[in-house]
Amino acid sequence: MSLLSFLDYAGVALFAATGALAASRKQLDLIGFLFLAAVTGIGGGTLRDIVLGRVPVFWVLNPTYIIICAVVGVLVFFTAHLFESRYRLLIWLDAVGLSAYCVMGAAKGMAATGSPTVAIVTGALTATFGGILRDLLANEPSVLLRPEIYVTASLVGASVFTAANATMLPLYASAGLGVIAAFAVRGGALWFGWTFPTYHHKPGRHPDDVM
Repeated sequence: MSLLSFLDYAGVALFAATGALAASRKQLDLIGFLFLAAVTGIGGGTLRDIVLGRVPVFWVLNPTYIIICAVVGVLVFFTAHLFESRYRLLIWLDAVGLSAYCVMGAAKGMAATGSPTVAIVTGALTATFGGILRDLLANEPSVLLRPEIYVTASLVGASVFTAANATMLPLYASAGLGVIAAFAVRGGALWFGWTFPTYHHKPGRHPDDVM
């Protein structure tokens, strides 16, 4: 198995696990676990392939990804009760999945278009969209709206991979640097509470005042 294939399968499995953990927090049945695991696991990659015009999308061409999501969903269904803080586990697994998947998404974007800009964008989309869908469907606090840095971590990881790849470093080195950079930013945000300054607006005018 190539390094990029490993990152692809690992990213899908990790995100599927976070989807199943979200299902456990909502006390859903096994079908609910399988559904959230699949949506979270393949959601980001599906959006990436649609944006790149690569249809049929990856899991249609290779159903192994669906099988991975299903296996992970079943495993979490029978083991989720063993974890005392499932939400903490969810967000840390999400951080690991984001780190792997932003590099995978960037690599596929670069291979499809040859554009570093597109590679960075597809890396971020691949790494974040599944988690956003998971939180939306499970009615969980969205990782996108949490104060800690999230999307930026995927942009950093994809950018580091793309830059390292442009210098002709070996693939394992470029991918390793991208994964480490993304996890350092996201992990640091979770551990230390890193945030960006937020927007503070002035009170808006009453609608009658602008008519």
